[in-house]
Amino acid sequence: MADTTNTRYKCTSRLYINSMQEEHQKPSPLVRLGYVNAITLFALMCGASLWLCIGKYQILHWEKPSLRIDCPNLNRTNFDSLVPDFIFGAATSSYQVEGAANEDGRGPSIWDSFTHNHPEKIADQSNGDVAIDEYHRYKEDVEIIKNMSMEVYRFSISWSRVIPNGTGQPNPKGIEYYNNLINEILKKGMKPYVTLFHWDLPQALQEKYGGFLSPLIVDDYRAYVELCYKEFGDRVLYWVTANEPYTVSNHGYAIGVHAPGRCSYWYDQTCLGGNSGIEPYLVTHHQLLAHVAAVKLYRDKYQAFQKGVIGITVNTYWFVPTSKAKHDIDAAFRALDFMFGWQVFMDPLISGDYPHSMRSLVGKRLPKFTDEESKLLKGSYDFIGINYYSARYASAYPADYKIPTPPSYLTDAYVNVTTEFNGVPIGPKAASDWLYIYPKGLYDVILYTKEKYNNPIMYITENGVDEFNNNKVPLQIALKDPDRSYYYYHHLCYLQAAIKEGANVQGYFAWSFLDNFEWNSGYTVRFGINYVDYANGLKRYPKDSMQWFQSFLKRS
Repeated sequence: MADTTNTRYKCTSRLYINSMQEEHQKPSPLVRLGYVNAITLFALMCGASLWLCIGKYQILHWEKPSLRIDCPNLNRTNFDSLVPDFIFGAATSSYQVEGAANEDGRGPSIWDSFTHNHPEKIADQSNGDVAIDEYHRYKEDVEIIKNMSMEVYRFSISWSRVIPNGTGQPNPKGIEYYNNLINEILKKGMKPYVTLFHWDLPQALQEKYGGFLSPLIVDDYRAYVELCYKEFGDRVLYWVTANEPYTVSNHGYAIGVHAPGRCSYWYDQTCLGGNSGIEPYLVTHHQLLAHVAAVKLYRDKYQAFQKGVIGITVNTYWFVPTSKAKHDIDAAFRALDFMFGWQVFMDPLISGDYPHSMRSLVGKRLPKFTDEESKLLKGSYDFIGINYYSARYASAYPADYKIPTPPSYLTDAYVNVTTEFNGVPIGPKAASDWLYIYPKGLYDVILYTKEKYNNPIMYITENGVDEFNNNKVPLQIALKDPDRSYYYYHHLCYLQAAIKEGANVQGYFAWSFLDNFEWNSGYTVRFGINYVDYANGLKRYPKDSMQWFQSFLKRS
C-alpha cells in the first residue's frame, strides 16, 4: 500500500475554499444554516479521492502536489472552450410531470397502481394523476427551458401512454402527444433527449408475467422501443434505454419503497411479497437484456439513416473509505461493484459479465449470461449517462462479523455504508434523507469512469438538490433557494475540473427544471429550478436558482 502522506498527494482545505472565492465572500448558505463545521467538511472533501491512488486498481495515478479547484468566473463559455459542442439541458420523467393519467387512452402503470392501492407508501399519500400537468402545459414548459438558455430537454416516454397494455395495439393519442412535444422542442431551437423507460412499467405486464421478473419482458420492450424509433426517430438524436436500472432493482424489489413494492417479509412486513436476495438480481438481469435488445435493434435497423446515438443512464453514490486500511478501501470498491448501480451495470457493458466480486459473493443467486448475450452486451452503448447526487462513507465489517439476516441484495457486498463517520456527516444534508451534498464526488465518479471504462462519452443526465415543501412559507420567500445555486455552482466547478483532466463529458442536465412528484416522497420535497404552486393552479414561478442558471448560461 502506498503512503498517502507523501507530498505528491498533499491536499488542504484551500482546494475547496478556492472554488468558492468569487461567490462566497461571506459564509455559504449551507454553512450559515449550521449543518456541519465548514473546515471539517472542506478537509473531508479534499481527501476523498486519495484512496483511489492507493487502491488495488491504481486508478488515477495523480502526480500533482495538489488539485486546485478554482472557478472564479464560472460560466458556460468555460465549457465551450473545453468541449465545443457541450450541451446544457434540464430533465424530467413522464410519471413525475405529465399527469393526465386517465386521459386519451393511456393505460395504467405500476406507479398508478402503487400510489392508488397503497397510498400509505407515499409520504403525503399523493399520486401522479395530475402531477404538474405537463401533458396540457408542454408548450409553456418548453418555453421555460428555452428562456433559461438551455439547448436540450430530457424527458421520458410513458410506455403505457403509447401502448396502453404494454404490448399490442398502439395508442394514436399518446403518439400524437409525444410528436407534439418533440416538435415544440425543435420549434424552439432545442433538441429532445429521450429516455425510453423511467420506471413506469405498464401495469398490464406486471400482472401478466411479473414485469421485469420475467425474461418475457425483453420481447415486449423491444416491440415498444421499435414503435418509438419508427414514430419519433426521424427527430430524436439521443436515446436512453433505461434510467437508473439499479433504482428499479433495489427500491422496487429489495426494499420495496418504489413500485411494485416488493421485498422480503423479514425486511419489511408491509412489502407486497418478494425475495430481497433473489428478485433484485433477476430484475437487474432482465433490464440489461432489454437494454441490449433495444440497442441491437436500433443499430441494426435505424441508426444508419436516423443518425442518432443510444446509451443507458446509471446512478451511483461516491464512496469514501473511512480509513486508509486496505479492507476499508476494498469495501469502497465493492460498494461501487455492488450496491449503487455502477459496476453491476457498467461491467457487463464492457466485459459481458458481472464483476468477479459479485460472482464470488452472490453465487448461484446471480443469473448467468449466455455466450451470445455476453457478446451482445459488450460495447452496447454509444454513451453513458451518469446521475449523481450524493456520497457515502464505506467501511468493511469486522472479519468475524456475521450478517444477522438472510442473504440480500442489501448486504451481499459485505460493506457498511453510512452518511456519518465519527459523528461528522459526509456533507450538508438536504431535504431528502438520502441526499448529502458532496460536490467533489461528481469529479471522482467521472474520473473513475474515465480510467476504469476507457473514457467513454459521458453525459451528466441528472444532478440536483431538494428543499422541503413548506406551504406556510410566502411565495416570495419560497423562491429564494441559495442552497440550490450553491449546489449547482460547485458541482459544475468540479465537472469542469474533470473535463480538464481529460474526461470525455459532453453534456449536463439539471434535475429538475420544475418541482414535481418525487416518487415515494410525493410532493413533500422540491427539486425544481422553477417553483410550481400546487395550491394555485400549478402556476410556474422562477426561483433564484433559475436566474443563476440564466446568468451562468450566457456566453461571455
